[in-house]
Amino acid sequence: MGKTKNIVLGLAALMIAGSLTACDDGRAGAEGAAKQLASSLAALDVGSLAVDGKDAAAANEQLKAVFAALDPAKPSVESGAVKLDGDKASVPLNFTWKIGTAEWKYTSQAALKKSGDKWAVQWTTTLLEPDLKDGEVLDKTVTPPARAEILGAGDAKLISYRPVVYVGIDKTTIGSADPAASAAKLAQLVSVDEAAYVKQVQASGPQAFVSAITLRQDGRTITDQQIAAIPGARGIPDSLPLAPTRTFARAVLGTAAEASAEQIQKAGGSLKVGDIVGTGGLEEQYDTQLRGQDGVSIRARPQGMTDDQIKAAKPDPRRVLFAADTKPGDPLKTTLDPRLQQLAEDTLTGIGPASAIVAIRPSTGAVLAAASGPGSNGYNTAMLGQYAPGSTFKIVDSLALIRNGMTPDSKVECTPTITVDGRTFKNAEGYPVSSLGSVALRDAFAHSCNTAFISSRDKVSQAQLESAATSLGLAVQAPKLGADAFLGSVPGNADGTEHAASMIGQGKVLLSPLAAAIMAASVAHGAPVSPQLVLNPGSVSPSTGATPTASGSPSSSASPAAAASDAAPASDKPVTPAEAAALGDMMRAVVTSGHAGFLASVPGAPVGAKTGTAEFGNDNPPKTHAWIVAVHGDLAVAVFVEDGGLGATTSGPLLKSFLTAAG
Repeated sequence: MGKTKNIVLGLAALMIAGSLTACDDGRAGAEGAAKQLASSLAALDVGSLAVDGKDAAAANEQLKAVFAALDPAKPSVESGAVKLDGDKASVPLNFTWKIGTAEWKYTSQAALKKSGDKWAVQWTTTLLEPDLKDGEVLDKTVTPPARAEILGAGDAKLISYRPVVYVGIDKTTIGSADPAASAAKLAQLVSVDEAAYVKQVQASGPQAFVSAITLRQDGRTITDQQIAAIPGARGIPDSLPLAPTRTFARAVLGTAAEASAEQIQKAGGSLKVGDIVGTGGLEEQYDTQLRGQDGVSIRARPQGMTDDQIKAAKPDPRRVLFAADTKPGDPLKTTLDPRLQQLAEDTLTGIGPASAIVAIRPSTGAVLAAASGPGSNGYNTAMLGQYAPGSTFKIVDSLALIRNGMTPDSKVECTPTITVDGRTFKNAEGYPVSSLGSVALRDAFAHSCNTAFISSRDKVSQAQLESAATSLGLAVQAPKLGADAFLGSVPGNADGTEHAASMIGQGKVLLSPLAAAIMAASVAHGAPVSPQLVLNPGSVSPSTGATPTASGSPSSSASPAAAASDAAPASDKPVTPAEAAALGDMMRAVVTSGHAGFLASVPGAPVGAKTGTAEFGNDNPPKTHAWIVAVHGDLAVAVFVEDGGLGATTSGPLLKSFLTAAG
């Protein structure tokens, strides 16, 4: 029964198909041929098409020659409504080309002819582009815009075009001299890898200029005379987007230079040789905004005519078919103060371990300086580092204690040691005996008595610590910052020794130097400070950075923005002016009677501060992070040295030097 039913259904289907065929006027075949033509043109391969009036292979060869200059771009081609006239048909073909950021659209007309039961395309040059003539191909000219500047406070030019000299071997001028010998001499002169450069020169063609190094014109010590003394060596003047110095805010701003082969390959056609592209920092993050859009001109040119012949021809034999104007990039405006940024970097000169100085204006949240020292080896320690903050976190502890009824005058017990669940905690080496015993919270804070704060752990839950931290702008989102950053991590749950460690800024509590400066700024402002670095964030390019690990070193798992995206929204219980005043009182006591008395001589407004020392690693005795944060008028500063001993003795003098010079 089942087989009989299938046979009947099959016969019915054949009858229906036969009926449709009998009624078909050829439209279905023409439409199918039109779609196949559009698909083949989109693939830039018509070798398998039925072509009338030209051999299919020759048509395919012409197609590839016409569009060769647009490689690697390929068009999107859609066929329109077919007009049928017996054994002939016509169909519009809608082309869309993506040429960099430009879009070129046009419509050509295709003629189809039926021969037997097949439709063939009648091949013409105008099928490819309606204004194209026989014997012409396309010519593409791309005009990149000048890269936009990165500006600082008062629109100071942080990164702008500055004169440079490309120094290398020009093989067209080397004459009979040995290229390898010239390359070796030049490599020695400019201090680049001799073997690698010699190999590069030997492998290049006879018309090549092989760059060895790019020198800033200002202040260069290698002279034109020294370069010219080497056969084939020359310097080519140019300009590049550069900061005032090679190291100025490099970890924050990034760099801009000609795209590498790897960057071009990864860009999938959006970059070409010679394009200036940002790498790292704001230059990479806002590359799209800074780079702008290329100008594009597509012209028809006689096939076989060389570039030199076209240049010599009068008038120009090329015809413009499409043009898109160059669109300059938009400058990126930041809050960085070039004087304070340079001062911070100068202050860190000679510091061996990773280090940072961050300065914020409490009244606005503007990040005025975010300097990472030479020991950071190019990593953005200032904004992305993740470190235990040590006793600077007692600012958070104190806010939590104040919220639970204490005042700066409340008594706490400062003992030489305290044991929690078998683990013994002690004060820093050299803690003054005169400050032991029952002391005011202000004094315990000023002298940084670890045991006093740990002994108060039962008065403050871990959740209350977390709440106090977010009240001061830590571990929350920073919608105005406009840059990758780590703003802190404070666990909401911890018991026993873990909770005790949190009370002295250790355990799982982590801050960046930027976060520490935000904490101090919130005290000075009397309300949580949300930091701002970028004033006009526009087009953000895909981030290719690395997530900072707990040690402050980058890993390759994801973007730093991903790490920051887990941050909580702003606190629903912000620090109040009264609470901030109490914290400011205790920070001032650190200077008047505590560890940071050396800051009393800083001219100007009174300084309030908090030192911090945090143990890390497995050494015995353990290594320590050295911290200090301070407020000075409308300035909040954090200073950090990764392997630096005590905060007061290592970071303290750096802070004093910075504040004194900052004025």
